[in-house]
Amino acid sequence: MKRITILTTLVVAMFAVSTSFAQTTVKTTKKTTVVKKTTVSSAKPSAATLEEGKQLLAKNDCLSCHKVDVKLVGPAYKDVAKKYPATAANYDLLSKKVIAGGSGVWGEVPMAPHPSVPPADVKKMIQYILSLK
Repeated sequence: MKRITILTTLVVAMFAVSTSFAQTTVKTTKKTTVVKKTTVSSAKPSAATLEEGKQLLAKNDCLSCHKVDVKLVGPAYKDVAKKYPATAANYDLLSKKVIAGGSGVWGEVPMAPHPSVPPADVKKMIQYILSLK
């Protein structure tokens, strides 16, 4: 008699557990797909940033070797803008070139290094130059 009671209890418990699982697995949930639109970090600089870059070019010694439309000692800014698309990678590349100086890309005359110009200012100048298309 004890065996029958234990078996009955066991069967009832198994039935209750399986019913409980069945109820949780039958539930359905509505899935929502979220699409997040991201853009590459080469967002266009604001008009204020471009104007500040233009003013920084005039404030530093840049205009003694470069002009917007005409090649002087260095290339015209519009020629630089044609060669380098306005991307974050090119802002970084050209900023490093301005700070370190160098030669060979636009001819043999070296560009003087500008280590005293803050990198943030150099980036604004580069953003202005690359906007001149």
